[in-house]
Amino acid sequence: MDDVAATLRISAAGMRTQGTRLRVIAENIANADSTPLQPGDVPYRRQVVTFRDTLDRKLGVDLVHVADVTDDPTPFPRRFDPGHPAADASGYVMETNVNTLMEMTDMREAERSYEANLNVIRATRNMLDETIEILR
Repeated sequence: MDDVAATLRISAAGMRTQGTRLRVIAENIANADSTPLQPGDVPYRRQVVTFRDTLDRKLGVDLVHVADVTDDPTPFPRRFDPGHPAADASGYVMETNVNTLMEMTDMREAERSYEANLNVIRATRNMLDETIEILR
């Protein structure tokens, strides 16, 4: 039964982690078109999730967790738009460093990982149900 518990804990940890990743990606996409309001303001900075493994000593397995949600240090792109209220003296406006295509790719990867962990939980549950049926 420890193997079953370990399997469920590993998959649940993966689902929690990917759920956090999906929320951060959604926030990035929601802010993908944001621009500063006045010169000198900084646009929305893309957030990235970093992971870490921790040992569950009771079960003797490594579980994945969110280590941190941090700013992406990629520089802000600049667009020439002298009429924009946030344009600098040269007429350039800083834009967010969110790349929607990259976010959509990351989202799909996170969804697949979430689904894979969910499928492991479903398969484990089905095996337990079948075992109970055999024992009746």
